[in-house]
Amino acid sequence: MPVFLNQDDALSLWRDALSASVRGDGPDLSARQMAILLTVYTMPPPHTVRGLSETLNISKPAISRALDRLGQLGFSRRRRDDYDRRSIEVQRTVKGAVFLSEFADQVSGAGQELNSPTPFEAGTPPQAPLDGEDF
Repeated sequence: MPVFLNQDDALSLWRDALSASVRGDGPDLSARQMAILLTVYTMPPPHTVRGLSETLNISKPAISRALDRLGQLGFSRRRRDDYDRRSIEVQRTVKGAVFLSEFADQVSGAGQELNSPTPFEAGTPPQAPLDGEDF
C-alpha cells in the first residue's frame, strides 16, 4: 500500500537527501541532470535523446547539454544506433549505477531520520493552510 507523506515531511525528506548528497564526495547535479539520470536508470531501455526529450518534456538541446555533463562524469554514454544512424542511444554505466545506488541510500537514510513522519491515507490530499494561517 502506498504511503503518502504530508508536505512538511516530503520536503524534509527531499532536503535531507539533497543535503547528504552535496556533503558527499560526488558531484552536484542539476535537477535536469538528475531527472535524466533517474529516467535512464529507472525506466526500461532503450533511451534516445528524442525519447528523453518527449518523456521529460524538455528540448533536445537541453537534453544534449545535460548528457554532455553526465558523460563527462562517466554516469552515462551516448552511442549511435546501429540500425538508425540518425538516432543516439543513451546507455547506463557502472559509475552511474553506483552514484544512484549511493543516492538511493541517502534518500532512504533521510526517510528513516524523519522525526515524526505523519503519513495520510491514500487518496487523501494534504491540507493547505487556511486563509490567514501561518506556515
